[in-house]
Amino acid sequence: MTDPRLPVTLLSGFLGAGKTTLLNALLSDASAGRIAVIVNEFGEAGLDHDLIEESSEEIVLMQSGCLCCSVRGDLARSMAGLLARRDTGELAFERVVIETTGLADPGPILQTLLVDPFLAQRTRMDGVVTVADAANGPATLDAQFEAVSQVAMADLIVLSKTDLVAPDQVVKIEERLRAINPGVRILHAVKGAGASQQLWGLSGLRQSAKPADVLEWARAPAVMKDPLANLSGLAKAKSTQMPTSPHDVRIGSASIILDVPIPDAVFDLWLDTLIALRGPDILRVKGIVFLEDIEMPFVFHGVQHIFDPPVPLHDWPGGDRRSRIVVIARDISRPELQRSLDMLRARSPREETDDIQKEVFLL
Repeated sequence: MTDPRLPVTLLSGFLGAGKTTLLNALLSDASAGRIAVIVNEFGEAGLDHDLIEESSEEIVLMQSGCLCCSVRGDLARSMAGLLARRDTGELAFERVVIETTGLADPGPILQTLLVDPFLAQRTRMDGVVTVADAANGPATLDAQFEAVSQVAMADLIVLSKTDLVAPDQVVKIEERLRAINPGVRILHAVKGAGASQQLWGLSGLRQSAKPADVLEWARAPAVMKDPLANLSGLAKAKSTQMPTSPHDVRIGSASIILDVPIPDAVFDLWLDTLIALRGPDILRVKGIVFLEDIEMPFVFHGVQHIFDPPVPLHDWPGGDRRSRIVVIARDISRPELQRSLDMLRARSPREETDDIQKEVFLL
């Protein structure tokens, strides 16, 4: 099954982490295919002029066949303009990368792609990539909560400048990143080398995604041998001497595994109540859910109160009907998130209503 919508990758990262270096490596790699990159301004992007074939006021064409576009007006208008020129054959590209500023919160951009009617029909989010700096990353996390949010919302973290610090420091920053976003995949890339082919297909919402890919995307705990193990609990980061900042502890994550299908009224009530009362603080909700009386599971994903259309998993292996749900939030503690998730254990909708509202009001 193929999805005709254009895949979009959101590229965020710490100030000075090497996001532009990764972008230049991406644009010089012809094997990545034709990519349209949207940046705030060409000057800020720091594009390698040796890679540029020609340029106009709005578009820079790269030797690899990729192109770069600066945001004119708002993001939705720039995206719509690119798609219109692609439809007429004026431009050719196979995916879009949106580069954010170093202090940008990824949430509003993800929401734009879902709430704009035109973009929602023509594009799909392929993944959130955050570039973190092994050398200066700890100081950035201490100083900027936006950097912590970028880590918390990432599907993939590209850890740069690992060649500039001692191996034990690399281990410590990785542990800190995983404490913020348990289960996230971390890729080492010095000056962007070898990263371009690993930035695609990160979202479990792809219609062509295999069950193993969706399980990897939906799991919350840190490193584990069995991808299905310990999904009902929180995997604690290994103890280190690296101090964390008050910004880190503002992020909480929790996950749950349910062995039997969930009554649809219970699931809808839990999700609607959580989002209605604490929506702005819910960075991401994602998972694989089995509902009663439906044979196949579906994958769901939301940012705050905005949700992607759920994707059914038609080729799910028989016998496994376990639901797996992950919540990442700010200013809500992990135990409180876990108690909210525990409300999903099947009971009558009326009993569920009373308990969910009671728990969420206490968050």
